[in-house]
Amino acid sequence: MADVSTPNSEPKGRLARIIDSDLFHSFLRSKVTVVAAVMTLILFLVAFLAPWVAPHNPFDLATISILDARVPPVWMEFADPRFLLGTDDQGRDLLSGIFYGMRISLIVGFCSVISAAIIGITAGLVAGYMGGRVDAIIMRIADVQLTFPAILIALLIDGVAAGIFGGIDREIFAFYILIVALALSFWVQYARTVRGSTMVEKNKEYVQAARVIGIPSVIIMVRHILPNVMGPVLVIATINLALAIVTESSLSFLGVGMPPTQPSLGTLIAIGNDFLYSGEWWIAIFPGIALALLVLNVNLLGDWLRDALNPKLR
Repeated sequence: MADVSTPNSEPKGRLARIIDSDLFHSFLRSKVTVVAAVMTLILFLVAFLAPWVAPHNPFDLATISILDARVPPVWMEFADPRFLLGTDDQGRDLLSGIFYGMRISLIVGFCSVISAAIIGITAGLVAGYMGGRVDAIIMRIADVQLTFPAILIALLIDGVAAGIFGGIDREIFAFYILIVALALSFWVQYARTVRGSTMVEKNKEYVQAARVIGIPSVIIMVRHILPNVMGPVLVIATINLALAIVTESSLSFLGVGMPPTQPSLGTLIAIGNDFLYSGEWWIAIFPGIALALLVLNVNLLGDWLRDALNPKLR
């Protein structure tokens, strides 16, 4: 009798499993998401590679001349071909300033989201797993914080930091103050989401079995429960990245964010706002367009990820 058995197929690599996954096929089926992903990738690349792709270095005082201040874009009269989108009030190339400013906005956004996720996930895991009085205390703190807008909390933290470091140049700590302010503004969403998922997971058999064999609670939370509650966290993190960038830009626009010597997109818009009604509209409009494109594309990716990871929509 002929041997009808077939040889065992080799296990697929990680890349092959990703390509064959439902998530990847869902990504390819959405043309809007693909365009948003490409645009986001381009914006991220020009931001983080700004020292190499920017035409000029807006922080190099040796290359900046006040005589080049408020030069219009190249398609307007009295333009300078060296400055594609014109210059600001200090003679800095606006296109280069947007690249560098976008990098600062993204770094602040990423650091604040990661910090908020660490705080929120830790609080949510502890509250959901421990329950009782610990859960009540953490959730009441979260409920109180939800009554204040994120930007108001950030302004409060900035004011407290200004009082503590009153005798020190604020520009030195502006970057770190922003990250702390934004992290303490967004941790509640992670905590509430992780708490709800943890309360479901802790009653499942694998957690009960881990308790029976004597595994410490910290290891159960980190190794067993945490990987199973990360799906919603990734969605929140993606959406919060856009919110963090907008909040940082709002604070910088109000003058309590990044200083003019280290301008983010919000700082550039604030600088251009002073010249908006005098005819130099490009100083504010182009950074505003860059901010809108960045936030829009990140939000589109977040919306797709939320729908793709929702089992009710599969």
